Amino acid sequence: MAEGVQEIVMDRVALWAFLAYLLGIIAIGFFSSRFSSKGISEYFVGGRKINRFVVGLSAVVSGRSAWLLIGFTGMAYTLGAAAIWAVVGYIVVEVFLFFHYARRLRRYAEVKNCITVPDFFASRFPREAVILRLVMVSVILIFMAGYVAAQFVAGGKTFSSAFGIEETSGVLLTAGIVLVYTVVGGFLAVSLTDVLQAILMILSLMILPIILIVDLGGYGLMVEALSALDPNLVDPYALTIGAMIASLGIGLGSPGNPHIISRYISIENEKQLITAGIVGTFWNILMAAGAFFIGFAGRVLLPEAGMLPAGDAENLFVYLASQYLPSFLFGLVIASVFAAIMSSADSQLLVAASGVVRDFFEKVYYRKRTIQQAFLVRMSRITVFVLVLGALIMGILAEDLVFWLVLFAWAGLGAAIGPASILALYWRGTTGAGILAAMISGTIVTIVWRLTPALREITYELIPGFTVALILGIVVSLFTKKPEEIDEDFAIMKGDG
Repeated sequence: MAEGVQEIVMDRVALWAFLAYLLGIIAIGFFSSRFSSKGISEYFVGGRKINRFVVGLSAVVSGRSAWLLIGFTGMAYTLGAAAIWAVVGYIVVEVFLFFHYARRLRRYAEVKNCITVPDFFASRFPREAVILRLVMVSVILIFMAGYVAAQFVAGGKTFSSAFGIEETSGVLLTAGIVLVYTVVGGFLAVSLTDVLQAILMILSLMILPIILIVDLGGYGLMVEALSALDPNLVDPYALTIGAMIASLGIGLGSPGNPHIISRYISIENEKQLITAGIVGTFWNILMAAGAFFIGFAGRVLLPEAGMLPAGDAENLFVYLASQYLPSFLFGLVIASVFAAIMSSADSQLLVAASGVVRDFFEKVYYRKRTIQQAFLVRMSRITVFVLVLGALIMGILAEDLVFWLVLFAWAGLGAAIGPASILALYWRGTTGAGILAAMISGTIVTIVWRLTPALREITYELIPGFTVALILGIVVSLFTKKPEEIDEDFAIMKGDG
């Protein structure tokens, strides 16, 4: 059992394993470049030709980021069994998304040639198309900026702890790697690298907890040791009702995060979403279980947080990997942390860039002109570069602000877009004005709730933001004019059109 070691040591074998991973994802970017250069449909949604297994894994991995490997393992270490509610919420919601929501969206996107999430809303509510695009692009850029910057900073911290590289240099390296394969390869490269990154995450989350539990003498002895430390650690209900609701409420963010939703639009055929859903749900559960048991076992092996590097529970995953895995596998674990970081950063960059190029320049600014696809692809690559530069500056100069922003980025996108997308897909009475009310109110409530300490102590800001947005979307829709194409739109979404 490890005791009191305060640093993580990386040797040459682990370093070479990590470098092999980096070369692999850059190679995928260049491999995908020819396909992604054909047009913005290819660049942003892979021409709607992405394989079902790729979509299943990519949708799951792009939504998890380093939160699962770093944040959730630390949460399980601190809270014990009660941490399980934080993953139950998003797993349940994403089952619904895969098997029902995604099929309606994919059908509609193909018929109406929707490439982005704002495309869907603009087609569904044509009278408010311009204002909807502008509002959505603004919301996406507001929340994605902090999201991407935080991923870069997390990469810098991982470089620093694993390799001893100065943190700012690590941030620059992370941004540079993401920039290369995202700019060159577009959505296809991002999706293919997500599969590689999913495999690394899954392997690390399967192998490490098994080794730890065996080292502790088996599951039963591990639970007994935890109970001896604190009986609450083995009680999944050792939370207040408010805390449990807040944990379950994390799942409400999934239908509002465009980097997840865009995966459903990209699949080759909507019937393939069944297979994608089975694959995605299986790995969602497996990864969550692995991260949970790492936290569980880690609490027995290291009963006090002070025994971890910097006394931080979020260093648990990397530290235990350094102590219990062979060098080569440890290098792959470090790669899996970067995989989690990059799979979110690249997806978020593409969503933000698609909003700027497709929804602002092509559909608003140049809407009365015909634009060559090659020009749009070049503009997309330039936009990704500019967004990386902006996120990089934010990550270096405003580190504290970035991590504060990322806490509510998931909530902000979930509250602003989630209720609006559900209403647009499922309620015939929804109007463009109602959608605007939902988006604006969800954004405002999330930000105000997060900024107000008294409110923040009550529950996670996503829950009130989502609830208010849903209610206002319904109320405003009841008193405003409905689109004329309702019957046609719902026939398409149901598969009758």
